[in-house]
Amino acid sequence: MSGRISGSSSGFGSYSRLLKSPGSTVLSVFGLIGRFPASMRSVSCVMLILAVSGSLRTAGTVAAAMVISQGMAGPVLGRLADRLGQRRVLLVACTLHGLGISLLVLAVVAEAPLWLLIAAAVCAGGTAVPVGPFVRARWATMVGPDGLRTAYALESVFDEIVFVIGPLLVTLLATGVHPAGGLVACVVLVTSGCVALALHRRSEPVSGQLTGNRSDRAISVPGVRVLVLAYVGMGVFLGAVDITMIAFARDHQSPEFAGLLLSLTAVGSLLAGICFGAVNWRMPKDRLFLVTISLLGVGAVPLALTDSLVAMAVFALLSGVAVAPTWIAGSGLLESLVHKGALSEGFSWLSSVAALGASLGIAIGGYLADLGGSDQAAWLAVSAGVFAVGVTGAGYKALRKKSSSDLVAETAAPQPVFDKQP
Repeated sequence: MSGRISGSSSGFGSYSRLLKSPGSTVLSVFGLIGRFPASMRSVSCVMLILAVSGSLRTAGTVAAAMVISQGMAGPVLGRLADRLGQRRVLLVACTLHGLGISLLVLAVVAEAPLWLLIAAAVCAGGTAVPVGPFVRARWATMVGPDGLRTAYALESVFDEIVFVIGPLLVTLLATGVHPAGGLVACVVLVTSGCVALALHRRSEPVSGQLTGNRSDRAISVPGVRVLVLAYVGMGVFLGAVDITMIAFARDHQSPEFAGLLLSLTAVGSLLAGICFGAVNWRMPKDRLFLVTISLLGVGAVPLALTDSLVAMAVFALLSGVAVAPTWIAGSGLLESLVHKGALSEGFSWLSSVAALGASLGIAIGGYLADLGGSDQAAWLAVSAGVFAVGVTGAGYKALRKKSSSDLVAETAAPQPVFDKQP
């Protein structure tokens, strides 16, 4: 690697300057391609099983097995990448994942028994490469402290794009091409992205820096454990908000409105993430994360109080405003807490627990919405936000380990809370 990109202090031009830096465009593009399956696998699985057997219960059970195994395997793959190198893990895991997906497709088409479908789903989910966390770890190798804020903002924007476009792509392939088209596309996308990232040696983190002791694990850092619990709450929030939108549209006999509401939530997050990443925040990372995550639950309160479709559309947009900034602030905080040789594992933990939390939020939120309407799911989202803030506040001392960039910012002659430049 020839050197690190310094990044610029602030402004929307920081994105273009970042992408013009050597190697950044390749990392961004193939990182985006490789993570698309994260929003496609479970939906593709459900659509294929429904097309073959028509059983929603079977489809939900198999998809849940895939999601749970994926969430459990993510930190393990991250740990292996830190010890053995991302290149090896990317190539081996994407190969095994392709085989697992193929086995799942064959089992579904052959109408195999449920236990075999679950086993195939576990194989597919357990070998799913956590591309997003791996790319975030690579940015820490590519850029300096200032550039990381912009890079993580860009990653959050990509996450929103993936979860807006991915399900639409699955629907088009499964209904217009073949029921298995979504899963086939997952294999093609993840293989293309993983191979390209494996060949992108400029951004690969240095592996084998740790001794292999249990104390070297990212999860052994007290601050990381606090973040993990906070991200569980954030995941439940996201799942509950999604259910709130769907249930609200159902309760108002306008099911077609659900897609618009979900899209508006994603748009709110995307726009807020872009703006957040363009500001050179002078606030310490721990305090910035506390501020952003404190806004999560607040954004869901209006969702529980409104009964108007128009008002709900506005509140749906606002409910997503704190999501991307919280993820960006959390990424920056994790990078300051964890040894550079354990970043792949650290980011994988956050991604995995957020996904598992979202699944929990969807399950509990759906149950509550069936019992009492969409406002009950919205109050679950508020409660999840309160939980995330409570955990962060209770463990705030553990989050206050200072990175070198924080120390520089705090010792500089008096600075405003943030500094916007044209």
